Amino acid sequence: MRAYTAVIEQCPDTGMYVGYVPGFPGAHSQAESLDELNANLKEVIQMLVEEGEPKLEGQFVGIQTVTLP
Repeated sequence: MRAYTAVIEQCPDTGMYVGYVPGFPGAHSQAESLDELNANLKEVIQMLVEEGEPKLEGQFVGIQTVTLP
């Protein structure tokens, strides 16, 4: 089993959830709920992996808070 980290944001205009896997071209989707987004991302990733294991162009490291004075 392989696990991928997805970054998820919510669009303030539409309320839709948007997710993508950093460094994995084409691995992105959107949905109205987090459960639907997870299912969509699984489907997209499975389709991409069927074409051959991808060489990830980057790796998710984490998040940072940047504070301005």
